[in-house]
Amino acid sequence: MRRMAKQTTNGARVNFKNLEKVFFPGNDFTKGDLVKYYLEIAPALLPHFRDRPVTRIRMPDGVHGERFYEKNAAGYTPGWIERTQVPRTEGGVVNYLMIQDAEALAWVANDAAIELHPFLHRAQGITRPTHLAFDLDPGEGADLLTCIEVGWHVREALATFGLQAFPKVTGSKGLQLYVPLNTPVTYARATPFAKALAERLAAAHPDLVVSNMSKALRVRKVLIDWSQNHEKKTTVGPYSVRGKRDEPFVSAPVTWEELKRAATAGKTDALFFAPADVLQRVRKRGDLFAPVLTLRQNLPPSGAEPNVAVTQRPPSRRRLTRRPARGRRAKSGGPAIAPTRGPRIRARRSDTPAVRSGSKVGGGRQG
Repeated sequence: MRRMAKQTTNGARVNFKNLEKVFFPGNDFTKGDLVKYYLEIAPALLPHFRDRPVTRIRMPDGVHGERFYEKNAAGYTPGWIERTQVPRTEGGVVNYLMIQDAEALAWVANDAAIELHPFLHRAQGITRPTHLAFDLDPGEGADLLTCIEVGWHVREALATFGLQAFPKVTGSKGLQLYVPLNTPVTYARATPFAKALAERLAAAHPDLVVSNMSKALRVRKVLIDWSQNHEKKTTVGPYSVRGKRDEPFVSAPVTWEELKRAATAGKTDALFFAPADVLQRVRKRGDLFAPVLTLRQNLPPSGAEPNVAVTQRPPSRRRLTRRPARGRRAKSGGPAIAPTRGPRIRARRSDTPAVRSGSKVGGGRQG
């Protein structure tokens, strides 16, 4: 067993161990590689995690072993890692960790936390999400290209309210859209808005979109999962590695232009990013999700509906040519949203990595 210790300037000490253990057998990506990636991506990742409770998905034996969904801080968690108490619905509290600095990030990676899932709110404002998240999850027979098509419809609907959305791939098979708020919006307002928008789009595009969680309804369609917008829910964070396949892919911010190019080409291999790819992208382009932290946007009044035409005739699945409503300035004074033309989707090609079946979920142990 190879061991090493890292002494940090704030007195925190991380005792790294088992760094040679292979976590992803598809390319022999080790625990040491995971720690190294998280340390290098820390400047871009940390602003999206700071002050937020985090659920960690630990895989001490890699992606082919058991996985543990960790909410409470383990008894062996060092005292210098910050915690915050989150009330349970049934009573009591959960002592969540918060990843405030690179040392804490290194520690959770060393603890085999491959995936990191923060809340949409900060610890000091548990009723106020700083952004909305629409999770686009393809059903059987649908894929990432289908998610891009649905994502364009979501973008158009949001644009009718003057709202901007920023996309990121999940690192698995779907797409997520973040809508920055950074205003005094509560979940009591955010959740109904997200649900209403998803339901409206499901009615407008019944052959393409569902807003109901039932898997039986999702065949060849995409679920717009609006339920992520809840004070008890977490979602995979920007720049988190995913443990879904034999090789590591990252939940990485992308641009609408990149999605358009993928849809036009009919292939999505360019939207699957290994850790090294993400580090190179950030060095070259910076944090594409930086506006999510600062852009101030207000939700429309309760009862307002997006300008989405409801039709009983199935729309084209191959072309995204509709323009969103004429751009207008967000109520908070944010930048105007220019009308955009969606991409044409070519026939799909099977060029994305195969999805491995999930591992067992169980109790916790150290990695």
